[in-house]
Amino acid sequence: MTTLTIQSFQNKYDVNIGTGLRHEISDLLKSNYAKVFIITDSNVAPFYLKEVISAFGEDTAVSSEIVPAGEGSKSMACYSSLLDRCLELQLDRHSLIVALGGGMVGDLAGFVASTYLRGVDFLQMPTTILAHDSSVGGKVAINHHKGKNLIGSFYSPVQVIYDTEVIGTLSNQEIRSGFGEVVKHALLSDHKWFQRLMDTTLTEVNQEELVKHLTSGIKVKAEVVEADERETGLRKHLNLGHTLAHALEAEFGYGEITHGEAVAIGILFAMKISEQTIGADLPFQSYTRWLRHNNYPLHLVSQIDPERTVERMKWDKKTVGNAIHFVLLTQIGAPTVTALTDKKLIQIMTDFVKDEGGTFD
Repeated sequence: MTTLTIQSFQNKYDVNIGTGLRHEISDLLKSNYAKVFIITDSNVAPFYLKEVISAFGEDTAVSSEIVPAGEGSKSMACYSSLLDRCLELQLDRHSLIVALGGGMVGDLAGFVASTYLRGVDFLQMPTTILAHDSSVGGKVAINHHKGKNLIGSFYSPVQVIYDTEVIGTLSNQEIRSGFGEVVKHALLSDHKWFQRLMDTTLTEVNQEELVKHLTSGIKVKAEVVEADERETGLRKHLNLGHTLAHALEAEFGYGEITHGEAVAIGILFAMKISEQTIGADLPFQSYTRWLRHNNYPLHLVSQIDPERTVERMKWDKKTVGNAIHFVLLTQIGAPTVTALTDKKLIQIMTDFVKDEGGTFD
């Protein structure tokens, strides 16, 4: 087992990464809880819910709620329903809420935990590759029809228990989604790591390689979060690829494209902007080949409506005043934030769709 410790403004918490950790919860947890409320989704529950309930032992009163899988559950209606369930169970401030699932479940359960009784402890138990990013850093949220994660707070878990064994049940799409964020972390930090990824076929990654990638990604996230937890400066770099990604998710519908797939396309667009606006020399072509080789949905580029997409970007949290702030790369490992006008963005995106969209079909 690998353990990383993260210092947040609220608390210090461990991230435990290893095989079979879902069976060792009672030994790994640093506190005892009389009541535990597990929130999971309809994809994860059939595989792991019973095992996790059993792992808490007979002395703990464990309840659970299964929400529908997909971003649609990060809604005000689902959030309200879960608060009703917390009250029904009479959870108090000494209870624990467990997020058993991917990023959607972590965001939703974390937001419930952050607001119920002004905050109760919550445990992140990621079940996807993508959640190596979302489970660390203390951002929790639900969606609004105007955009993703517009209603949320900063609230850290008391612990993250990451059982890498559960990743064996992921679909190829979920593997692609997770590695969208892994590539982001590599681009922000390490040219050699990025090159190793470009030589990787995602469906052939073994358990040892996966643990190395996840641990490296969490280390990058942890270093940035510890330096700037409230996203006043450095943490903005973690939004590489996300400004377009959130707009694509809203445009094409949550479920049509996964978050990580959208981030992967968003990174490609950020590379293009970096080349055109700051003269960066980036591996655009090799990254494009890697996306193609691993079956990312590049065909969606040809369906982007530049003006409508830019309008959606204005609802993104990275927008300040009338300028949309994009995370760009001067080179691998050297991110920067640049404000772009609507006119400039529409022009670059129109060229991107015209020049690249047809080649991706």
